[in-house]
Amino acid sequence: MTILDVQNLNLSFSFENGLRQALFDVSFSLEKGKMHALVGESGCGKTISAMSILRLLPKTAQITSGKIIYNKENLIDLPLKNIQKIRGAKIALIPQDPMTSLNPLFTVGDQLLEVIQIHQGLKGKDAYKKAVEALDAVQIPCAEERMKSYPHEFSGGMKQRAIIAMALACNAEILIADEPTTALDVTIQAQIMNLLNEIKTQKNTSILLITHDLALVGENADYVSVMYAGRIVETAPATEFFKNPKHPYSIALLNSLPSNRNVKLETIQGQPPSIQQDISGCRFHPRCTKCIDICTNEIPQLDNVGINHYCACFRN
Repeated sequence: MTILDVQNLNLSFSFENGLRQALFDVSFSLEKGKMHALVGESGCGKTISAMSILRLLPKTAQITSGKIIYNKENLIDLPLKNIQKIRGAKIALIPQDPMTSLNPLFTVGDQLLEVIQIHQGLKGKDAYKKAVEALDAVQIPCAEERMKSYPHEFSGGMKQRAIIAMALACNAEILIADEPTTALDVTIQAQIMNLLNEIKTQKNTSILLITHDLALVGENADYVSVMYAGRIVETAPATEFFKNPKHPYSIALLNSLPSNRNVKLETIQGQPPSIQQDISGCRFHPRCTKCIDICTNEIPQLDNVGINHYCACFRN
């Protein structure tokens, strides 16, 4: 069952010389109780796509067209006061940097209680009990004692767990995890991903995972959408994607992964375009080894190339 459906989302940023488009007809859906990974190089539009869902956009950004359907409502059309009721309570964000996501002036417990009081309407002992249970659920030891700790007394992994606890305390249906393991060491990364998978399985929570780490995707995601320069170029079930990638960019990304084989790592020549660059046709064509004439003039659309597998490439 689809719980969130992003349809043909277009977004632009305003500059001194006018609007520059950053997202081009971005479309993907999130299934109930599944993890959907949005992957690609830094600057490809992953995070701004996710932030559009919660309308947490910088002042220079504006959604120019498209729909984001949640509970049969288009979130783009809702008044801000309605969106504020959804943020945290129904759709929760696990931000990119756990080190700076908590207020250093307040205890972790106070910040967790504030979220519970606002979104759950609980007060006093009921709110406190809920907060302790949330910390305990994310495997923070001595949860009740840790309610009194300040963020600087938490390690990076514990800060990330505390942020996840805020989402759990509000029973959010959707978690948007924006690079949730970037600032953490490998062992803690695995623990955080195991925790997210437990939440997904036990609570039937849907997770949108924003990452550039394909190894992380291969181990955890149910579906994958690959972004390049503001466009979705391929989307597929994760097992199908890793077994049979179709887009040249997807293939190049996978070929750049280290393996146990004694082979030289491949690289993708060139750099992704900046938002200020005008590129006709397929936005990947300047770097594509399979480019043909039509690629430089026309924009490929996502076409069905298998069961729930779509690719935007003229070569398929």
